[in-house]
Amino acid sequence: MKKIDIYEELKSNDYPGRGIVIGKSADGKSAVTAYFIMGRSVNSRNRVFIEDGDGIRTQAFDPSKLEDPHLIIYAPVRVLGDKTIVTNGDQTDTIYEHMENGQTFEQSLRTREFEDDDPNFTPRISGIIEPNKGGFDYSMSILKSADGNPQSCQRYTFSYNNPLDGEGHFIHTYMGDGSPLPSFEGEPKKVAIPNDIDEFTDGLWNSLNADNKVSLFVRFIDIATGETKTKIVNKNQ
Repeated sequence: MKKIDIYEELKSNDYPGRGIVIGKSADGKSAVTAYFIMGRSVNSRNRVFIEDGDGIRTQAFDPSKLEDPHLIIYAPVRVLGDKTIVTNGDQTDTIYEHMENGQTFEQSLRTREFEDDDPNFTPRISGIIEPNKGGFDYSMSILKSADGNPQSCQRYTFSYNNPLDGEGHFIHTYMGDGSPLPSFEGEPKKVAIPNDIDEFTDGLWNSLNADNKVSLFVRFIDIATGETKTKIVNKNQ
């Protein structure tokens, strides 16, 4: 698979929806993840990311404008021991709770399906970073309808063991704008990952469509020490 420039990829798509990036920094020292949300409706755009323990959660920027918290308010990032879970919905909690009880990332997601936002049936995308023998592995998942038919749920899990320096993968919910919104197709896209958290954060944020972007989370995890650096950017300040 050809490695693509994620900034150019984002600039070419006005509405990728929600997106997850996971990979390793170019210097090989950090596990890296990013998560962004976008919105077209007032309800979707009326959100911010806030820190919540070791993770983050979404919150209404203006509570008086919150119409429906369903699918809007959730914890995108949670940390279970030395594992970092990143998702686009409340399946973060499902993964956390099932893995806490001894199940795997993939097993936990067998209990969930795509979102119930007819007619889009938005895919649930998820990722996890797991330390392994002085390095780390990561997995990504997508749960999607059968080309818009909600009678069938299609489940895909992609696992990356001992990722290479400077490489990661990017998965998002929509191929682009539309009505209904077209679900992501194919396997996660291979992308380049830089060394610097500020460079990566600025590059991602500035590449997202100015009208539709809402919030961005970026985290670098030192592979040797487990120490983290986190950046959060909210359009609503």
